[in-house]
Amino acid sequence: MIDKRVKNAKEAIEGIKDGMTLMLGGFGLCGIPENSINALVESDVKDLTCISNNAGVDDFGLGLLLHKRQIKKMISSYVGENAEFERQMLSGELEVELTPQGTLAEKCRAAQAGIPAFYTPAGFGTEVAEGKEVKDFKGKPHILEYAYEADFSIVKAWKGDHAGNLIFKGSARNFNHPMAGAGKITIAEVEELVEPGALDPNQIHIPGIMIQRIFQGEKFEKRIEQRTVRKRD
Repeated sequence: MIDKRVKNAKEAIEGIKDGMTLMLGGFGLCGIPENSINALVESDVKDLTCISNNAGVDDFGLGLLLHKRQIKKMISSYVGENAEFERQMLSGELEVELTPQGTLAEKCRAAQAGIPAFYTPAGFGTEVAEGKEVKDFKGKPHILEYAYEADFSIVKAWKGDHAGNLIFKGSARNFNHPMAGAGKITIAEVEELVEPGALDPNQIHIPGIMIQRIFQGEKFEKRIEQRTVRKRD
């Protein structure tokens, strides 16, 4: 069995260079690869194209890369709660490609499965469809979308073993699942790294064949993007 462990986030991101395209798992602040993002911030790599559901908030996650102007282009489904993302987009400092959320997920999953392209009705009749091939299926127009091509996928899981088998927890499974194996190299940071055989095979969400590097992260903040509580009676 191949041991895919690396020491830490810094070692995991080795080979990520200026101008590369990265997929980053998570939904808002849920299930984001915190340690890997922090390592990218410290590395000063720049001109990145980042594929992520959104860019989180200003002072955490991808927001840190935006503040240091390390991201050249964001491919996302919405701006989210990130004021700096919005400011850079409206000022023209940041190239932004907004994509319907389901289409974004499927473009990741298609890359994971080795499917080069697919047709979807989402976005037809809007700016999303401009310049794209359109074909009718059962009288309904669909646009042709191509799978993403990323140099690295970076995902976060709850548990993993030395061979790269992963288990996600709850809604943190989100975009991490379709992004695992969708890049040329996939990095997995996990909360708990265990010995091979310790994971129940029936509970594994992503097989190790899709993962090239794995490490145990530290000090996960797990922030809540919008905290809402009920007033006491």
